[in-house]
Amino acid sequence: MAITAKQVKDLRERTGAGVMDAKKALVEVDGDMDKAVEYLREKGMAKAAKKADRIAAEGLTGVYVDGNVAAITEVNSETDFVSQNDKFVKLVNDVTKTIAEGKPADREVADELKMADGKSLAQSFVDATATIGEKIVLRRFGLEEKTDDQEFGAYQHNGGQIGVITVLEGADAATAKHLAMHIAAMKPKVISPDELDDEFITEQLALMNHKIDQDNESRALVNKKPLSHLVYGSAKQLTDDVLAKAEEDIKAELKEEGKPEKIWDKIIPGKMQRFIDDNTQVDKQFAVLSQNYIMDDSKTVEQFLKDNGAKLVAFKRFEVGEGIEKKQEDFAAEVAEQMKN
Repeated sequence: MAITAKQVKDLRERTGAGVMDAKKALVEVDGDMDKAVEYLREKGMAKAAKKADRIAAEGLTGVYVDGNVAAITEVNSETDFVSQNDKFVKLVNDVTKTIAEGKPADREVADELKMADGKSLAQSFVDATATIGEKIVLRRFGLEEKTDDQEFGAYQHNGGQIGVITVLEGADAATAKHLAMHIAAMKPKVISPDELDDEFITEQLALMNHKIDQDNESRALVNKKPLSHLVYGSAKQLTDDVLAKAEEDIKAELKEEGKPEKIWDKIIPGKMQRFIDDNTQVDKQFAVLSQNYIMDDSKTVEQFLKDNGAKLVAFKRFEVGEGIEKKQEDFAAEVAEQMKN
C-alpha cells in the first residue's frame, strides 16, 4: 500500500525516528501505525545491542532540583559533537528530572521509571541510541535530600561537563552555590580528612613524593636546592606525639640559630602551622574542608563556612568521562589504512 507523508510524520513524532526509517517501517507493516512503532522499537534494540561494546566517554551531566530533592546524572555519548545535539541535551534534562521525581533506590528501579512520554527510562536510551546513531547510556546518577532548613547549591561548569550538588546547613543559596563552584574546580573526594582511608593516604603520599623526586631532577640541572620529601599527608597522621616532636625540633632549630628564648613563643606558632600545612597535602587535595577556598585563598573552606555560619552536610560531583579509559585514536594510522584499502 502507498505510504503517505502524514503517516511518516505521525510515526516520526511518536518515535523520533528518521524519515527513511519511519517510511521503511510503515512499508514493512503495510501502514499499521502500532506495528510500525513496535518494528522501530525492535530495530532500535538491535542497533543498541550492536553498539553495546563501544566506548561512550563524552556527554553531559544533568542537575535538577525538585523541592527538597536534587538529582545529578552523567549521560554518555561516543562523541562530544553528539553531546551538543538538542535531542541529547533534552534527554539528559528529562532523565535527570525523572530521577529527581522518582527517587529510585538503584539502577534497576531507575530503568523502570516512566518518562514524560510514557516510555521507561531504559527504553528511552535504546531509542536514543537508534535515533542519534551513537551509543547513548546513563552511566550513573546520584540523589541528595535536604530538610526545609537546609539549602541546595547546584552548579554546572563548561556547559555541563561538570555537575555539582551541595547541601548546606545554616547557609543561604548564594553560599551553597559558591561552594558548589569551588567543588567543581577543586575536585575534592570527601568532606573531612577523617573520611580518607589510611591506605589511600599512603598511596597519595607516595605519588606526591615521586613527583618531588622528578622535580628535584630538574632542580639539580640548574643547581637549585632539592625539595624535601613529605613525611605525612594528612591531619589523621599528625598525632599528639608527632606534633610534640615537631615542636621540639623547631625549638632545637631556633636554639641552633641563636634566637633568644624570650621570642620563641612568637615564632613557634607560625612554624608549627607551616609544619601542619606541609604535612597535610593529601587533605588539601581531597578533603574539601581542608582546601584553600578558591575565591579567597587566604582561608580554608572550613573557615569560609564558619564565617558564614554554615556547615557542609553533603555534596556530589560528577565530571564527564572521569575514570573511563578513552580510546586513543591514531589518525595517521587510520588514514594510512584507508588509503591502503
